Amino acid sequence: MNDPVNPQTVPEAAPDAADAAPASEFVEALDPLLHQPLRTQIAAYLVGRGEATFSELKRVLQCTDGNLDAHLKKLLAADYLQQERRGGGARLQTTYALTATGRAAFAAYLAHLQKLFNLTQCDAPDHRAGLLSKPHRA
Repeated sequence: MNDPVNPQTVPEAAPDAADAAPASEFVEALDPLLHQPLRTQIAAYLVGRGEATFSELKRVLQCTDGNLDAHLKKLLAADYLQQERRGGGARLQTTYALTATGRAAFAAYLAHLQKLFNLTQCDAPDHRAGLLSKPHRA
């Protein structure tokens, strides 16, 4: 145990590697493509909305054209998104929707986050007040 009064005391032992294994297993399982915040938001929005135009995504997610375009390209390259150009003449609109692969990847991503969250909701002592932690209910 560290003692601020007596710096000669032996430091606390590091947590057992076996205790840390489950959490690191879940963190490593998180899809790095979806773990980027804007791409997570794109996928989440499209799960609920079904499809959206570039303009709608830009407005709702409050990002720049270039930033949105770069992230959409990554999701398209991974076959998480499909795009469709609609309209005629000079006013073409591009719509985006999740593919079956994208929906499955997002569902798996959420499941991994939920498992990780559940690891933190065990009856471990609350470090702030010495109380048992309680899950937050929104």
